Amino acid sequence: MTSSGRIGLLGGTFDPFHHGHLAVAVAADAALDLDAVYVIPAAVPPHRQRQPGASASHRFAMAALGVAETPGLRVDDRELLATGPSYTSLTLAMFAAEGWGPSQIFFITGADAFAEIATWHDYPDILDRAHFVVIARPGHDVRTLGEQLPALSHRMRVADAMSPPGPDDTRQPAIWLVHVKTPAVSATAIRDAAAEGRPISGLTPPLVEQHILRHGLYGRSGRRPASAAGSDEAASELHAQEHV
Repeated sequence: MTSSGRIGLLGGTFDPFHHGHLAVAVAADAALDLDAVYVIPAAVPPHRQRQPGASASHRFAMAALGVAETPGLRVDDRELLATGPSYTSLTLAMFAAEGWGPSQIFFITGADAFAEIATWHDYPDILDRAHFVVIARPGHDVRTLGEQLPALSHRMRVADAMSPPGPDDTRQPAIWLVHVKTPAVSATAIRDAAAEGRPISGLTPPLVEQHILRHGLYGRSGRRPASAAGSDEAASELHAQEHV
């Protein structure tokens, strides 16, 4: 625990961890000048009808491999060790119990997920327990979020890597909008491609791709990483605990 500084929290299923997740974490880190970003795999996603395709241990491993080569990003297993649904409010409470104040915690999510914030557990009180960092996702522009959520528009601020907010700007929890371009990568598309033996290179960090292929996750095993990159049909998918 530290008495100063800023930490980012990025929760999700990470089934698997992919370049979209990585881009969101890096964008938030740069725009808010964070000391560290904790990537937190969810154990039991409360709003997901189907359980993850990979086990908790594999999802933790993929998240760890996905951030291994990016300074400032760390993986955290507290939700995997906890019992019950992985609610954001409970995760924030765990960090608060360690001494982190609301002005120091920056919870990172995508614009698509935040648009449904009213459905989250402990809303609206949850907005006073941390800053929320909302990252643009393909098809979801943060610049229109105030129109979508007029009741929250007075809390919204713009954050940019060229001029991150200073200490005086972050004394009270706010909603920070980060307008950046992030990859249109879908975890569903990656799982489907792996199951069908199609290449997944360029959709996930190389170490994650190797883990998927080495362990035969999502239906295939023993395949060497393919050289083809990307997928034109990859859809936007960034998971917050409530929306996985």
